[in-house]
Amino acid sequence: MTAFDGNIFGKITFLGQGRMGVPMARRLADAGHPVTVWRRGTGVTAAEAAEGAELVVTMLRDPAAVREVLAAALPGLAPGATVVEMSTIGPEAVRELRALLPASAGLVDAPVLGSVGPAAEGTLTVLAGGLDGLDAPVAAKVRQVLSVFGAVREAGPLGAGAALKVAVMSAIVPAQVLIAETFAYGAAHGVPREALADVLAVTPLGAMAERLRVPATETRYALGLAAKDLGLAAWPEATMATAARRRLQEAEAAGLGGRDLTAIATHLAATPHAASPEAGDGAPRGRAPRAVPLNPPTVPATNGMYSHAVRAGDTLYVSGQAAFDEQNRVVGEGDMTAQAEHVFRNLERILADQGATFEDVTFIRTYLTDMDLRMEYGAVRRKYITGTPPASTTVEVPRLFMPGLLLEVDVIAALP
Repeated sequence: MTAFDGNIFGKITFLGQGRMGVPMARRLADAGHPVTVWRRGTGVTAAEAAEGAELVVTMLRDPAAVREVLAAALPGLAPGATVVEMSTIGPEAVRELRALLPASAGLVDAPVLGSVGPAAEGTLTVLAGGLDGLDAPVAAKVRQVLSVFGAVREAGPLGAGAALKVAVMSAIVPAQVLIAETFAYGAAHGVPREALADVLAVTPLGAMAERLRVPATETRYALGLAAKDLGLAAWPEATMATAARRRLQEAEAAGLGGRDLTAIATHLAATPHAASPEAGDGAPRGRAPRAVPLNPPTVPATNGMYSHAVRAGDTLYVSGQAAFDEQNRVVGEGDMTAQAEHVFRNLERILADQGATFEDVTFIRTYLTDMDLRMEYGAVRRKYITGTPPASTTVEVPRLFMPGLLLEVDVIAALP
């Protein structure tokens, strides 16, 4: 554990208690730091958890989740507090957070390399950006906190840590997809995975091949999160990251999103391949689906009769979103503003899962049970859809599929 000089933060609030957040917050507490943890669904608001904290740490799934939770925490943020953002969200999202936070608040982006085991052991690699923008005494205390998680590598100015993390993942994740495809090719031609892995072991790809030789049964780095991370890395010329992300999305649609990334090898082993000699003239025996259903874990699950969205090429079709929670209860019954906020936050998360924003929406369709409430709805919509609006249709309907619902919204978006 870290030896303290007595100059530590009076209160640290850790926002996010997922697979990585739990062991990381526990390490802080075990090291003697005064830690308050927060997660959704406990009845405590993010603002209440952050009240009085000198340091606020976020470890959440994606950019949309970080923006939402930090915005909710703002009323409780103490003047001069420092926020350390440790999720994988990319440098653009870090710049958005800087604009969201008050000028008096410090901000450090410090994503980590490593999975659940290293998080529990304190052997992560922390990629820190923005420490040079803090007052020296505060920066020293932040370094002390970050060292509890593992080795701290200072990447440069604000956003540099986030950029470094995405750059690293844009190499590591596609490499694992490539190895999985290599195993699938070998199997299609009668080469056992063991034999191929043994040969790869003496090449520069040996360590990666060993990870996929026997896919992990315990989730260390979820396949769905890897797909999300590649969404941040898949800039237009990033052909490898883009292709690998498509593979992962296919596996996610097959129900493997919560499995370890190495499950991509299992998925591809069960997929028909054009490389198989049984394909005869080279025509594929099967193909990847052109339509990929998507059900991000950041929004309440569907009833199983539909998917939240379907990706077809570079187009995303999002199902009608309504205001109900994880227990299938209507949110904000009778309150158009509350229901509209809930709907647009869901839409934001679904778009973010595919690397998109409301700026990428090409068409939006709204069903209202009372057209007299369109002004309240429009006020919320303008918060999320700014600038030149997309194509749009708004209609009044006598009722929606659950009593108490006032609106339902579906969109079509052009993906980056």
